[in-house]
Amino acid sequence: MTKIDTSSPESVLPTPSHTVGPFYGYALPFPGGADIAPLGHRDQITLHGHVYDGEGEPLPDAFLELWGPDPDGNVPQVDGSIRRDPATGGYLGRNGVEFTGWGRVQTDANGHWYARTLRPGARGLSAPYISVCVFARGLLMHLFTRIYLPVDEAALAADPLLGRLEEDRRNTLIAVAEDNGTHRFDIRLQGEGETVFLEFQ
Repeated sequence: MTKIDTSSPESVLPTPSHTVGPFYGYALPFPGGADIAPLGHRDQITLHGHVYDGEGEPLPDAFLELWGPDPDGNVPQVDGSIRRDPATGGYLGRNGVEFTGWGRVQTDANGHWYARTLRPGARGLSAPYISVCVFARGLLMHLFTRIYLPVDEAALAADPLLGRLEEDRRNTLIAVAEDNGTHRFDIRLQGEGETVFLEFQ
C-alpha cells in the first residue's frame, strides 16, 4: 500500500469533489440557444458582454441561462420552440414563431457571449429586466443576477431591488445601451466591480 504525504497541500492530488468544472460544454449548449427572439420581431434586442473572473480575465467556458418576459411584461407560457427531427431525434432548431423567453448561451474563446431576445416589459413595480443564471469554473453553486435595461432614472430608482443598492453596486446590474438595439452587460464574478448576485431562499 502506498502512503501519501498529506503534510503539505502541494503533495495531495485533487479528488473529484475538488474539481469544479468546466463541464458545461457537454450536452447543455444547443445550436440557436442564443436566438430567443423570433427573427425580425420589431421588439428584438441583442444583449452581449464578457464574463470575467476575479483577476479580470475573460472566461472562455462560462455558461449563461437567460429568462425574460415579453414586451408587455408577461411571462411566456408556451411549451417550447425547439424542433427535433421525428425520425432521428436530431436538433432542427427553434421554430421561429414562439417566444419562450428562455435561452442558453456559452461564452466563446474570448469570454464573450450574446443573445437575441425581446425587449422585456416592466412587471409590477420592477423596472424591465432579464434574469440570468451564471455557471462558471470555480463556482460550487451557480449564481443569479439580473440585466436591467437602461430606462429613465426614476423607473430604475423605484425598482424594489435597485432602490436598495448604492449607485456603484446598482450600476453592475444595468446594461449599457449601444447602437441599433444592442446592450452590453459584462459579468464580473469577483473583485473590483463585482456584479451583484442574488440569493433566493
